[in-house]
Amino acid sequence: MSAGFRIFTERPLPDPELVRAYGAFATAPVADAMNRMCAMNPCARLLSNAEGTMSGAALTVRARPGDSLMIHKALNMAGEGDVLVVSGGEPGRSLMGELMFRYAASKGLAGIVVDGAVRDADCLSELALPVFASGTTPGGPYRQGPGEINVPVVCCGQCVEPGDIILGDRDGVIVIPSGDAAALYETARQFHEKDAEKTRKARGGLFDRDWVDGVLAAKRCEIIEGVWKDRR
Repeated sequence: MSAGFRIFTERPLPDPELVRAYGAFATAPVADAMNRMCAMNPCARLLSNAEGTMSGAALTVRARPGDSLMIHKALNMAGEGDVLVVSGGEPGRSLMGELMFRYAASKGLAGIVVDGAVRDADCLSELALPVFASGTTPGGPYRQGPGEINVPVVCCGQCVEPGDIILGDRDGVIVIPSGDAAALYETARQFHEKDAEKTRKARGGLFDRDWVDGVLAAKRCEIIEGVWKDRR
């Protein structure tokens, strides 16, 4: 087996109904339901004109830094509802552009996440396909390889395995491991509903701040009445 230059044609896929159900949630409450350990770093920025929550199954690409050959092959392999997750960014060199975005949209992909830069920003401003990347640069990629498809990758600070559920919105991107997705769903739904209720109250001017002092007391924080200099 040619490690570093190989393509796995199959991957475990989550239940499509479960993927669609997660798409009704924002990323933040689902991240909270996972103990806040599943979010990609801010390099995963939404650059296109997408609305709502991206939800799909990860098709992973480990690209050679600054090289798009395996990304093109993954696009040929991708199907409706997939999220293309790409590692291999390099400063000053984009990995994808308008032709690739429009091809992805024509195939019904749920979205694209690139740990690196892309280009053709004018296209992104009108594109409904969710495209997350660190930014833009006019510098183009090479197309020589090597690379790998459908292997575990690290994208924007998070490990992603093929078939994981990827959620994305204007806050960013989170990763739901495929083996945890079904068991997590009910907890995520409860977090979503609680978050919606707290947001509704806040928009009406109602805020619960008592929990702050409760946490401080439980952690035995000393509260001193007076000015710091008075202690000398």
